[in-house]
Amino acid sequence: MAIDRPTIEQYLASMGAAGHRICEIDASEAGAGNISICLDELPRVRQLFPISERIELPLAAPALAGRTLLVTGSGRRLRQIAENPLAAIAAVIVDADGVGAEMLSSPQRQFDALTSEFNSHLAVHDDQVGRRGLDFHAVVHAQPPHLTYLSHVPTYRDTETMNRRILRWEPESIVALRDGIGVLEFMVPGSAELMAANVQGLREHEIVLWSKHGVMARSDLSVTRAVDRVEYAETGAKYEYMNLTAGGRGEGLSTDEIRAVADAFGVTSRWVS
Repeated sequence: MAIDRPTIEQYLASMGAAGHRICEIDASEAGAGNISICLDELPRVRQLFPISERIELPLAAPALAGRTLLVTGSGRRLRQIAENPLAAIAAVIVDADGVGAEMLSSPQRQFDALTSEFNSHLAVHDDQVGRRGLDFHAVVHAQPPHLTYLSHVPTYRDTETMNRRILRWEPESIVALRDGIGVLEFMVPGSAELMAANVQGLREHEIVLWSKHGVMARSDLSVTRAVDRVEYAETGAKYEYMNLTAGGRGEGLSTDEIRAVADAFGVTSRWVS
């Protein structure tokens, strides 16, 4: 039986909703943050994005051959996507060789180029689709303040420490973030070094923290699910920050309490031991 897929308008609306929520939690100032989704097919894309130009991809993406990516433009405010997604988003159709692509845009386009983090988006999509054969994949980059602040504290700039500290504040955290958060050292934004480390981190986790910068989250269900992961992680970091400012008086959930929640919801995670 055929499964009804979302329309292109619904995909664009979901990107708008994701951008709006990222801004609601103060995780995207001005033009910071970016969103992309990768689809195996997208009917009617040329109707909404009729302007065509050739681009060279920042890296070869053979697993994405023939696929379409909806990507935010550089400098576009995520809070404004919902108002007019055609002004903020382009469609990129990857060539059969995975090296070049056709970029489609709308006459309403208000950006000169794709997001400066496009290399990291593209690399993650290519890796996940190539390894897992996905029909859909979403990636979100945001700059949540409490998570980013904690990564400026040397003690927290470690995957083990960060997860032990921020997964202890809400019972839902171990369910929503069962793979935890991968913590990367600081690397120059948009660099090949960050791109490679990010791909590796998102193989093991569904959200990674780019120290002193922000986060990237992924989902093969929806773009808003990727934003949920950012929100859960940021909420845990906010509790941890509050506890630091209060002199460390809160105890958080114990390991036994976290394990009890995990058992109740059938969650297997390294963070319950």
